[in-house]
Amino acid sequence: MSPPLESAPLSTPPRTARPAAVIDIGTSSIRMAIAEIQGGGGVRTLEALSQAVNLGKDTFTRGSIAKGTIEDCVRVLKSYRRMLKEYQIEQPDQIRCVATSAVREAANRLAFVDRIYIATGFQVEPLDEAEVSRITFLGIQPFLASDPALAAARAVVTEIGGGSTELLVVKGGDVVYAHTYRLGSLRLRETLEAFRAPALKVRNLMETHIHRTVEEVAEHVSQDGPTEMIAMGGDVRFALKQLQPDWDGKSLARLSVKQLEDFTNKTLNLSEDRLVRKYRISFPEAETLGPALLAYVLLAKELNRSEILVTNVNLRDGLLSEMSAGAAWSKEFAHQIVRSAIDLGNRFGFDEQHAVHVAELCTKLFQQLKDEHQLPQRNEVLLYIAALLHEVGLFVSNRSYHKHSMYLIRNSELFGLGKKDLLLAALVARYHRRASPQPTHEGYAMLERDERVAVSKMAAILRIAIALDESRSQRIHEVVCSREDSRLVISVPMVEDLSLEQLSLKQNSSMFEETYGMPVLLRMAK
Repeated sequence: MSPPLESAPLSTPPRTARPAAVIDIGTSSIRMAIAEIQGGGGVRTLEALSQAVNLGKDTFTRGSIAKGTIEDCVRVLKSYRRMLKEYQIEQPDQIRCVATSAVREAANRLAFVDRIYIATGFQVEPLDEAEVSRITFLGIQPFLASDPALAAARAVVTEIGGGSTELLVVKGGDVVYAHTYRLGSLRLRETLEAFRAPALKVRNLMETHIHRTVEEVAEHVSQDGPTEMIAMGGDVRFALKQLQPDWDGKSLARLSVKQLEDFTNKTLNLSEDRLVRKYRISFPEAETLGPALLAYVLLAKELNRSEILVTNVNLRDGLLSEMSAGAAWSKEFAHQIVRSAIDLGNRFGFDEQHAVHVAELCTKLFQQLKDEHQLPQRNEVLLYIAALLHEVGLFVSNRSYHKHSMYLIRNSELFGLGKKDLLLAALVARYHRRASPQPTHEGYAMLERDERVAVSKMAAILRIAIALDESRSQRIHEVVCSREDSRLVISVPMVEDLSLEQLSLKQNSSMFEETYGMPVLLRMAK
């Protein structure tokens, strides 16, 4: 099985360097990285800034962001806008502004996003969990690929943020598990402070709460073979710099869990005021430091690690890597999505041989019909995923299984695909049979016009691919598409009898004709 994009060329970045900026609106600070994206796709960071805010404290205690906090964010982002003007970074395609759990979970997130746009012109994009996992992988993948020993080991990559804990398990370069847990240092602090318990009692409650998540994480991490834990995040980087002041930040650093535990205990014994004075950090940073470090220590112990690796990679690095690649998904990233989809299909007992063959046929058709569909390259991946999973609904029932397929895809976790991409893939799978898309259909009505058109175009191709494997024998491997007399002619070499496929195509090609405006003819190649 080969992933999509195998034969499609990757987008070529401009030869000249171009300035870009990414802004990360987090739980306790707003950070910005200004960089230069170079001709070969490399990224050189020019400047990094951070300003403390109280977004997480608002969201995790009251469920929404206070007006005063919103205006604090406006002031920070206005100052960032002025700096970007000095760097001549003003066009929307040069800037990406994202927000994580504190904004994503706020009841007034739309009001927050609108206020920021009105005041600063920044279009804030709240990232869902799958998108954060994707960006984390993009940031850490070069480290994993450059170290053969690390690439061979099972790498548990984790970042304990203010609102959530991101976890990736990578083995042999493949993401074998990805999940976001609702364990965050600030969320934990705010929850426990509501008990108004003595300091020692708070520590015990904290450990108990963290242990629940840590044990759940350990269940998904096999202990067979070598395992490495890679810690990301500002809190663990801060601890490392105190313990290893000479660390240059360019390579992975090894840190003794015992050293980290001792430092964590000292930190938890100090009040936030004393931490601010002693280390010259902001008050929001002081609030999250102890709980975050305790979570890293307990996770390392649960995984039986005596050392952990610490990286300087952060969310901004992954965002800049994504910007340097453009809108296209690389072959490596597409491979990770496909692998995750096959794992999902196996959970529902799908016919893997048929599913993979149909997906491969979709790729061939997609690439040969570029002039007709004019869809971006990432839609090729979504079509491939829809083709792989179009029959998973049979796990639920034979009746209306296409609708069950949509439900299962839409409500499952696929590495790298956010909620919108999952919805698009789910709808394409839903329309592989029976009725064509209708404005009243669940999910379809939520889409923008361009997305609705894309779903119809991809579903029409999927129906053709399914017809080409009507025998479920995978005997059709090559197809050649041509346009003759306003018809799409699909020629198949080295197959003598196509009567079964021709009959299926006659019954299932009406959606293609409705969408592309031409009937389909299947014939043997001369």
